[in-house]
Amino acid sequence: MTARPRRSCLYMPGANAKALEKAKTLAADVLLLDLEDSVAPEAKESAREQVASAVKTGGYGKREVIVRVNALSTPWGREDIAAIGAVYPDGILAPKVETAAQVDELNRAMTDAGFSDEASLWIMIETPQAIFNLPQIVAAGRGTRLQVLVMGLNDLAKETRMRATSERAAFHAPMSMTVMAARMAGLTVIDGVYNDIADAAGFEAECRQGLEFGFDGKTLIHPSQVDTCNEVFAPTDEEVTRARAVIEAFALPESAGKGVIKVDGKMTELLHLEQAKQIVAVAEAIESLKA
Repeated sequence: MTARPRRSCLYMPGANAKALEKAKTLAADVLLLDLEDSVAPEAKESAREQVASAVKTGGYGKREVIVRVNALSTPWGREDIAAIGAVYPDGILAPKVETAAQVDELNRAMTDAGFSDEASLWIMIETPQAIFNLPQIVAAGRGTRLQVLVMGLNDLAKETRMRATSERAAFHAPMSMTVMAARMAGLTVIDGVYNDIADAAGFEAECRQGLEFGFDGKTLIHPSQVDTCNEVFAPTDEEVTRARAVIEAFALPESAGKGVIKVDGKMTELLHLEQAKQIVAVAEAIESLKA
């Protein structure tokens, strides 16, 4: 997991100028300016121009700005990437990615559009083929800009006829497989959206479930979901205090060369030290965003 916080990843419709402006005031870690699902076919070109103008104008502060483009297989995908590359967002999110070849193709399209090597490629994992091709997809990503996998459970439900219950039991296997693939390749992995905006308790429960599965954050469809998401996916004060204690204990002269020590009476290994460093790095990055 990167130390860059990606707890709350909020979709904002690219065809809605007021939404693009409002995004500048929201506490989301990531803004996903959308040219795909939220934009009707007849509005694709005008939305692309509007999003490109918004990114170029700026004003989004430390928020990570990612543009969800249309798939390369559509009439709009390549033009989306070309237009967005010219205004230098932090990256793009591509839908319906199913193969390693598509990752390579997207990366080449970003290069052709003028994206820097530091720009990030995010991809949606939302079909059965994508799930079964995950090892090849993340392996291909090692030589590209690929940084983030995003679960698309609404589309996966449509493709598989799985039922989306409150516990998401039908999706446990693909969720776990996606998290494990991301970890295998050192990528960030983001949970899918929660559709019932009015159900705050259900949303919080699903955030906590996503955290238990190992997701780094969650995609959101409404600003009202941001604060809860940020709270759930941030390290707790207790976790940060414990992490700092572990780091300090391993730094003591008497701990030099040891693989296992006691911290507050608990056996603590080097793997716990690495976890502690990650927790502190994320906590410090969150504080930097607040500043």
